[in-house]
Amino acid sequence: MMDGVLVVRKEKGFTSHDVVAKLRGILHMKKIGHTGTLDPEAEGVLPVVLGKATRLVDMLTEKEKTYETVLRLGIETDTQDMTGQVLKELPVQISEEKLKETVESFLGEQQQIPPMYSALKVNGKKLYELAREGKTVERKARPVTFYKIQIMEMDFPLIKLEVTCSKGTYIRTLCHDIGQKLGCGGCMEELLRTRSGQFTLEDSLTLDEIQKLMQQGKLEEHLSGIEEILENYPIVRCTEMADRLLENGNPVGENLTEAGCREGWVRMYTSREKFIGIYQWHGSSASYRPVKMFL
Repeated sequence: MMDGVLVVRKEKGFTSHDVVAKLRGILHMKKIGHTGTLDPEAEGVLPVVLGKATRLVDMLTEKEKTYETVLRLGIETDTQDMTGQVLKELPVQISEEKLKETVESFLGEQQQIPPMYSALKVNGKKLYELAREGKTVERKARPVTFYKIQIMEMDFPLIKLEVTCSKGTYIRTLCHDIGQKLGCGGCMEELLRTRSGQFTLEDSLTLDEIQKLMQQGKLEEHLSGIEEILENYPIVRCTEMADRLLENGNPVGENLTEAGCREGWVRMYTSREKFIGIYQWHGSSASYRPVKMFL
């Protein structure tokens, strides 16, 4: 049984679920999960958690991600990428200055409406299932953040972008929205995820490479261990008063920790330096709550 994170370079034609299914066959283990869906036609970094590291899924999914994408101006499709049905074609008469200005307007916090062709659920049914039935339902805009959007190449109507964004962001929706704002329409032609949190394309392995390393008995050399991943998270120690609460898996209030409130995920220790597990600050209840603890 292996415990840790394996960085897969997902290839075109596979869903994230396909990758997990194939790894179960290669590694001969069931306890495997992925940390962020990639569309079948997208490529790139897909961190996969193995064994005890499956408890890290929520933490790793929250990390920001970086993509390289090709935006095709002048075309709108029902899927917001080139795999869909073309709904509209328009001439592209846009200056470089106007393009740069429009792209930069998406930086920072935005409200993004998820596409109909997505795995989000409405009333228990996935949106893409409704879309395939020819149905369109209202979707609530969701907050997302674009930390960086850089134009890498311009060869109208194709624009290559590098995008760093928060979790839950749809890059094809960004391409669609840029096209809408320019007035000529747009959709995503290509997508490559180059980074997910601390994991990069340089760290990644294809399924074929993973299979060869497994046969050679060398795959564990390419795993990031649980301790290695957790070392980037801050430490919070409890006071003696909270040790019993902590060891029984109960929430711990801010006044029962030496460090006080630290936002987000932390490594929680007793006053006697015993590591208890991963906790997350819940501002609404003013306490740290255990998250699938590592005991």
